[in-house]
Amino acid sequence: MRAHGGVFLIRLMYMVTLMPGLEEVASQEISELGGKIIEIRSGHGRILFEGDIDLIPKLNYLARTIERVLALLTVEKFQTLDDIYKIVKSLDFREWIRPDQSFAIRPLRVGEHDFTSIDVGRVAGQAVIDNYLEAKGVRLKVNLNNPDVIIRVDVIFDTVYVGIDTTGDTALHKRGYRIYQHPAPLNPSIAASLIRLAGWKVDERFLDPMCGSGTILIEAAMMGRNIPPGKFRVTNYAFHKILGEDTLKRVMASVQEKRDLLMELYGVEKFRKHIKGALINADKAGVFDTITVIRGDATRLEELFRDPFDVVVVNPPYGLRIARKGIIRDLYFGFLRSLKNLLHERSRVVIITSEDEVLRSAAMKNKYVIRREMRVKYGDLDTTVFLMGIT
Repeated sequence: MRAHGGVFLIRLMYMVTLMPGLEEVASQEISELGGKIIEIRSGHGRILFEGDIDLIPKLNYLARTIERVLALLTVEKFQTLDDIYKIVKSLDFREWIRPDQSFAIRPLRVGEHDFTSIDVGRVAGQAVIDNYLEAKGVRLKVNLNNPDVIIRVDVIFDTVYVGIDTTGDTALHKRGYRIYQHPAPLNPSIAASLIRLAGWKVDERFLDPMCGSGTILIEAAMMGRNIPPGKFRVTNYAFHKILGEDTLKRVMASVQEKRDLLMELYGVEKFRKHIKGALINADKAGVFDTITVIRGDATRLEELFRDPFDVVVVNPPYGLRIARKGIIRDLYFGFLRSLKNLLHERSRVVIITSEDEVLRSAAMKNKYVIRREMRVKYGDLDTTVFLMGIT
């Protein structure tokens, strides 16, 4: 938070947004980076915590499991649009917006209300203008396309969250290394969360048996080599116009990448074009020499490998583009049957799918132990993350 003249307060309240259902995984990463967790809003994709001002560049540049970092101004219950106006107008924006800067409201609405997100943006924007006019005698400029400061107003059921967006319109899962676009790519923040959930360590053999364009493998390789997820978007953060760029430079200077660390990261992919695309993406991410992608069939893995794997993380097809569900059932059953030959009793298998009943049935038939299930909202899609193993 910035007072007039550039004086910073020491402790701030923060909120991060992420895919609902993965809050526990992300909260562990936030704690590791220095945040003190206050509240985990499970299923809402929000975590509240406090920390010093340096958390703003640190989380934006280093955190792998989150989407956006907000300096939280308030969280309050409301009933009407007029309540939202009063809540926003009561806040002090002088700490965050200079008189010569522009702003924009980015509203979000979840739940049943008698107003739209556009209405939320309108009343909140007016509240900011009125607030600043009364406090400073200046009418702030609105710039919806390229604002200096973004204010997020999230209306989630009966609660309104207001915060300064330190990330910007480009969320943190947009890493910048993805040149080749797979038709059904996995969100890199989810991929990183799945890897953390598996508890993978750099000396363990790792497999993605349906690797597509390589997102899971690349995220694991970047973790192992300590390559920051924000490395390829360092000039594209909203906090630059609030804190300046020197704060990020200090964080960047503190990172020690492990360029010479080699790991056993293997992927299997059926289509040559996706293999080529995965290697293009890996090269952009700086981990081309760290991953191995083999052309093959995920239902015949024993023909490709002899040694067992410690960790398997996979985002298989969900059947959204396949007319016959039987194809997905056969794929899941055949994949788990084949994979079992390459596991040991300490192996961890993490799978995300919207076809939870099909996956559960295939796991039971192949005598897997389902150790945990987590419901994850992936955009508009309801998915389940399975953590499994064998006895």
